[in-house]
Amino acid sequence: MPRNVPDKRKRRPRIASPDEVRITREGGTAFIEYADSNIMGVNLQFGSELAGMTDAEVLAEHNAILQFQAESIARELERPLIEIPPGRPQIKYHEFTRQWAPRGDVLRCYIGSVEGKAFIWIDDMKLSLEAFGRLLEAHEGFGMRIAFVDEDAVAYEPKIEVKEPEESENG
Repeated sequence: MPRNVPDKRKRRPRIASPDEVRITREGGTAFIEYADSNIMGVNLQFGSELAGMTDAEVLAEHNAILQFQAESIARELERPLIEIPPGRPQIKYHEFTRQWAPRGDVLRCYIGSVEGKAFIWIDDMKLSLEAFGRLLEAHEGFGMRIAFVDEDAVAYEPKIEVKEPEESENG
């Protein structure tokens, strides 16, 4: 049965001021909803101590958690990503989940198609778009950047320039 997927991805929660959120409570759980409906809400478990906390204290705890996460992400950005050397397997099949998963943080792959159906080559494995999508589930919640390069250059880091492409007269 397919999962309900929203049409628009909600953004991660961010550090907020009291006028940007609404805090409600149920038992030991505080529910933090952002005024901006494009930001995910948060459920914080406090247990019995929640009854003695003000909304300002709940929000301060919420903001402290987000600050810790931001610092953790910043440290993670300093860590080099692991790219499996050419000639070594980049993906591994897991019997338990019955799907392929990346062995590292970078994938070199090639795009192919037969009779209008696209597929992805990783190493010597031909993956359907569905199988490739399941492989990506190993990194759900992460982002990715895709750089399209000639297949002979896929093992090399391309020079990347951030700018709007020049528009041609034909579109």
